[in-house]
Amino acid sequence: MANHASAAKRARQRVKRTNRNRLLLGALRSTLKRARAAITSGNAAEAQPIVGAAARAAAHASTKGIIHRNAAARLASRLQRALNKLAASAS
Repeated sequence: MANHASAAKRARQRVKRTNRNRLLLGALRSTLKRARAAITSGNAAEAQPIVGAAARAAAHASTKGIIHRNAAARLASRLQRALNKLAASAS
C-alpha cells in the first residue's frame, strides 16, 4: 500500500488508466479479428468498410498511446494489402 497521499493517487490513476487501455486494446483486437474474418470470407465489397473501420481503430489506438504509431500503420497496411489482393483476384 502507498505510504504517501501522492503515491496513493498515482495508484488510483494507474488502475483507471490500465482499465481504459485494456478496453481500447480489446476493442482494437476485436475489430482486427472482424476485419481478418471479412477478408477470408472472400467478399471484397463487404470487407472494405470493415477494413476501413479497423484501420481507423488502429489509428485511434495509436493516438491514445495504446500501440505505437508504426504498429498502427503496419496493421492498416497489411489489412489493405490483403483486401487489394482479394479484390484483384475477384475481378
